[in-house]
Amino acid sequence: MNSSQLIPIIRRLEAMREDQSEEVQVRRFEKDGIEKCIVRYDGKSKMFELEDRTAQQTYEFDNIDYVAVEILELIESATSTQE
Repeated sequence: MNSSQLIPIIRRLEAMREDQSEEVQVRRFEKDGIEKCIVRYDGKSKMFELEDRTAQQTYEFDNIDYVAVEILELIESATSTQE
């Protein structure tokens, strides 16, 4: 049985939330060396902003689970289109 792909994504997002600096935290998520999205976390507003690099769309989330699922879907769509 394969381990969940959501766990490492959620850990990265939690690390963003736990950082106490005043700066916006930024993480890049890629698949096979291709950047799929950029996630920013603003500790003041407690909001995640996901920039879909393929569709050139930006979304805001206040729930870590929703962001993680969206990231996983972006990464998985890259896998399914290449098969």
